[in-house]
Amino acid sequence: MKALLLICLLFVFGSCSDGVKHSFANIWSQLVSDPYKKLPQTKVSYFKLSKDGQNIILENAIRTLNDDSDLLEPFEKLAHPNGICFKGVWKIEKENPYGGYFKKGSKSLIIARASTAMSHTKSSSTRAFGFAGKLFGTMNPQQVNVTPSANFFLIDDLGGTDAAFYRDVSLTNEPSVSITYEVVKNLAYVMKVSSSFSEADKNPTIRQLYEISYMGEDSKEGILTPKWMKIEVSKSNMSNAKDFRDELKIEDGQELVFDISVSSEIVNEKRVWQKIGKIILNTSVVSESCDKRLHFHHPKFKDDL
Repeated sequence: MKALLLICLLFVFGSCSDGVKHSFANIWSQLVSDPYKKLPQTKVSYFKLSKDGQNIILENAIRTLNDDSDLLEPFEKLAHPNGICFKGVWKIEKENPYGGYFKKGSKSLIIARASTAMSHTKSSSTRAFGFAGKLFGTMNPQQVNVTPSANFFLIDDLGGTDAAFYRDVSLTNEPSVSITYEVVKNLAYVMKVSSSFSEADKNPTIRQLYEISYMGEDSKEGILTPKWMKIEVSKSNMSNAKDFRDELKIEDGQELVFDISVSSEIVNEKRVWQKIGKIILNTSVVSESCDKRLHFHHPKFKDDL
């Protein structure tokens, strides 16, 4: 059950590429171009996963693993349909043994999307919070990079929790799972997607971080990658709104700050975390392009990290 749920919810489904290399500024311009007038409440459905014998999930999973585009033509996210997008800065402040943009002094523009798995967005329901980030390897918003952005994916608890607020949880790239009513209720959905994603990727139960540790490095040889990363809210002006998108909304002059911690070691069955930096977000938007065009490339599982 745990493996099936992990496989299901760690994927965000993609569509076809728009075939264009984008700058940070260009992507953000698209995300703010079509804000919602009213927050949607899009629901996931078992019946959306296939059509006329076509395994839509498998096709989308393979495309998401192989397409490193930042924007796609409009598509429906089948697992995390409701989200809020942000722009800001990734900043590493502490010495650590890891490479690329985990190194002390690293600083990059970031676009991120917070979401809930499945359908529920309000605190009266069980929710599994997600966070996907996209690093550009530059502080120049107009720069169009030849190399792809570095993407990462974090979730608090794949089965969901009753946490009242997003700011109350920690999110990691290999989350725990609670067997909740939401899991049982959507078991057919979980079973359907799990078989497809097991075929698409070797080990989709963890989202590895090597895209970040390789970014900016001339050679991958000898580069260390942390096994785990987590983020936790350290500073916010967030409200007590029931819908997480209203809670996380950033008003003018405000910031939403997450602490970044990494680990590769377990002691007494617990991960040993080192806090190394921050994600500082200064602008948010809830829009159609945030939910239906922004694409986060999934790194394929590597055995040699």
